[in-house]
Amino acid sequence: MKPAEVAQLLDEPACSHNKKSKSGCARPKPGASAGGCAFDGAQIALLPIADVAHIVHGPIACAGSSWDNRGTRSSGPTLYRIGMTTDLTEQDVIMGRSEKRLFHAIRQAVESYAPPAVFVYNTCVPALIGDDIEAICKASSERLGVPVVPVDSAGFYGTKNLGNRIAGEAMVKYVAGTGERPPLNPEALADAQARGIQRIHDVNLIGEYNIAGEFWHVAPLFDELGLRIICTLSGDGRYEDIAAMHHAEVNMMVCSKAMLNVARKLEDRFGTPWFEGSFYGITDTSQALRQFARIIDDPDLTARTEALIEREEAKIRAQLQPWRERLGGKRVLLYTGGVKSWSVVSALQDLGMSVVATGTNKSTEEDKERIRELMGPDARMVNDGSPRALLNTVKELQADILIAGGRNLYTALKARLPFLDINQEREFGYAGYTGMLELVKQLALTLESPVWAQARSAAPWAAPKPAAAPAPLDPEDLPMPLDDSAEFSFGNSAVA
Repeated sequence: MKPAEVAQLLDEPACSHNKKSKSGCARPKPGASAGGCAFDGAQIALLPIADVAHIVHGPIACAGSSWDNRGTRSSGPTLYRIGMTTDLTEQDVIMGRSEKRLFHAIRQAVESYAPPAVFVYNTCVPALIGDDIEAICKASSERLGVPVVPVDSAGFYGTKNLGNRIAGEAMVKYVAGTGERPPLNPEALADAQARGIQRIHDVNLIGEYNIAGEFWHVAPLFDELGLRIICTLSGDGRYEDIAAMHHAEVNMMVCSKAMLNVARKLEDRFGTPWFEGSFYGITDTSQALRQFARIIDDPDLTARTEALIEREEAKIRAQLQPWRERLGGKRVLLYTGGVKSWSVVSALQDLGMSVVATGTNKSTEEDKERIRELMGPDARMVNDGSPRALLNTVKELQADILIAGGRNLYTALKARLPFLDINQEREFGYAGYTGMLELVKQLALTLESPVWAQARSAAPWAAPKPAAAPAPLDPEDLPMPLDDSAEFSFGNSAVA
């Protein structure tokens, strides 16, 4: 990728803070990729596309031990879970064989798995030696008869956020707009007509990754409203869905600014309006559904949406009431980034919990503005995620629980502090109305676990020893009882 193309991705017109030094569009600085490079961001964005063969072009270190390295779920194909790599060695680089290895890797993937498409991710080494992966992918596609998409995402280009944008750019450039509108499922159409739905509307979710299957908490709501999700870019996605995503009437940006360029370019090329929202928390879920109805502007859809929201909110609030009494007033330190830095705040506030601080290490200026709206203008934002800084913040703000990513797990455990994983490694989905019930259950299980009282108590060998009970006296050792006839001698005199 040319420097001018990277600069164009960083200068995102739809991002109002792209000129600020701390925005999500900031130019990369030395060491900025320590929390995830551009290659990492590109793979995170596209790996959930389940039926595609994902090939990493580079040394084994970029893809070693990579079976199922994303916490996403698929309702069908599992090809995305297989880590494929060209495994470049020093000899390949010295002898100029890396491009040939890439072609053979693409052919092997096509012959072994017959995928509908192949995605090729560029990494630092082939980018430095000048491999033309775009030309190799084009030639492979023509020869093998399968779309081969280059994702030029060398790690040294910049941060994980930039990698997300590079991945989205590849989808818009090579995939979106190449497919036909998928036909309606006859069973789904009959079911919609039975519920009195006059028209089914097509929508897309951009930046929804189906972590721990949480998209499946939300999908039934769309089915009931008569909203057909053509494409989720990229959770539980399929190649043909991305190819047809230009047929949607509305796009929703789910993961904040990660793929803002996709939403903007789909609007520029196909006129598809978009909005930004979240499915974390009762309030945000209801607001997202209302936004779909508002933009589509179908009175029948608007009425159905309001009826569904009223029903679901009443049901979930009744289910949450016993949990609110147990969790209300608990103090939370939330250390995450991106959309979760503010969307999870909203979910926790719905539960009556107090978020004393939230992490903003990977948040854009728009994310920070959302945080201020939810937590007030003096919201405490944490940028330093080192163990010492987090534990000092916990002590200062008297937090009851740390909600963060898996890398902070052992920091919390060593401090004997309750911890809940909120990032992609988690095993539970928290999106939608039903996701709120799962979130509150996990919070209660974590906070009320008896292990914390045991862990905070003194060790058996460090506890003060109880005073030893006096040994019982032997009757023979007791003094003889006195009687009136007893005589005692004191020196030479006798006393009766």
